Amino acid sequence: MELMLLALVLGVAAVVAIILWTRLDAFVGLLAGALVTGAIAGVPVAELIGHITTGFGNTLAGIGIVIALGVMIGKVLEESGAADALAKLFVRLAGKGREDVAMSMTGAVVSVPVFCDSGFVILHPLARSLARRYGRSLVTLSLALAGGLAVTHHMIPPTPGPLAAAQEFGADLGAVILAGALFSIPLIPVVVAYARFIGPRLDPHLESAPTGDALPAEGEPAGGADRGEAGSAPTGSTGTGTALRRTKDGRDISEEPATPPIGALRASIPLLIPLVLIIGNTATGAALAGTRAAEVFAFVGNPAIALLIGLAVAVYLLPPRNTPRTTVLGWLSAAAASAGSIVFITGAGGAFGEVLRQSGVGDALADAVAGWPVPMFLMPFVIASFVRVAQGSGTVAIITSATLSAPVMAAAGVDPVLAVLSACSGSIVFSYVSDSYFWVVTRFTGLSGGAAMKMWSGMTTLLWLSSLPLLGVAALILG
Repeated sequence: MELMLLALVLGVAAVVAIILWTRLDAFVGLLAGALVTGAIAGVPVAELIGHITTGFGNTLAGIGIVIALGVMIGKVLEESGAADALAKLFVRLAGKGREDVAMSMTGAVVSVPVFCDSGFVILHPLARSLARRYGRSLVTLSLALAGGLAVTHHMIPPTPGPLAAAQEFGADLGAVILAGALFSIPLIPVVVAYARFIGPRLDPHLESAPTGDALPAEGEPAGGADRGEAGSAPTGSTGTGTALRRTKDGRDISEEPATPPIGALRASIPLLIPLVLIIGNTATGAALAGTRAAEVFAFVGNPAIALLIGLAVAVYLLPPRNTPRTTVLGWLSAAAASAGSIVFITGAGGAFGEVLRQSGVGDALADAVAGWPVPMFLMPFVIASFVRVAQGSGTVAIITSATLSAPVMAAAGVDPVLAVLSACSGSIVFSYVSDSYFWVVTRFTGLSGGAAMKMWSGMTTLLWLSSLPLLGVAALILG
């Protein structure tokens, strides 16, 4: 047990130290952390390398294609003016000055049937467009979107974690969906409040945006000093003065934008098609399992296939008429190059998480926490919290917690729905370098190092703390 804890501490310390204090990037840091953890935990060298390559490959198999296609769709949305059209629609619906609320609520709705990673990739161009055109903090809007996605992804079936926990605890699925939705509602204002607080403080730390539209420092043109053209700059305070923030057409981004060259309905089609296909896959899989319709949606509703269809639609529907083929190919090439760093870092995070899982660190921590003297309904919460920190995956944390605590919960007479809420809310805690979603959120936003941890690790930890009083209320209601 002590050896496993030491392996975890030193592995994470290696990752953090390399990212924060050396010239090496997060990709190298994560691989080094995986090696340190596995070596100290006693994993044979051949197996350790196998775990790293397996984790890297499995992670990219699930999200790598999605990231690349999503960045390409985002680039087409931006270059064609479609993102601006959607940004104006969102502002009109939510009201100017409440763009962060609109992004958080949108994320919360989308993430019930769609994985966080896919939802963030699809919707992040909207956050960037809103930030650019209305002078809002990019970090604030990105964080509001990411937080809304995370809350419902962790709390409401049919996402895999809550669904597995409901089955393990023997809870009624309809009751879990209702309870998870009610539990999520008070957490959305927490998301918005933290995003508004921390966003402007982190904007000065923004690096280049992943779609190639740089977010320069004060007084620097977008894409570097040698480009000679104005571009999008970070909103909010930047250093000791106020940056000159102008769009590519020379307009101050705080001004009301001109009418976009494309309608919002047409602009939304490349986004809606992937979302509808993914949601259709979830719905038909649950309601029409074994039918021909379910088989069709299982294919076209796969996130990679759905986004591929969305990209094809975007390329042929959004660019203005007579746009040269070489221009569109240039957009896609720039997007692919920008997506590369996100893909590699995300894969390295998956490799680190796989080593943590295969080394036995998560299981050892869960077994130890199971014997701690805590209120019975909090046992799944505590186990899920430690497993999440140990290996990064919220879904794995929920499933591990439910598996270990289900017999104890049944013997103690704890309401199954309460047990599900406890395990799910515990899994939200402290998303960091071993969580692939951490890298998707922070790299798409343009943050790294300590700023990235303040952004996303801080948000998830606050949501975790905020769920504790809600669990207490649920315990009083459910007994």
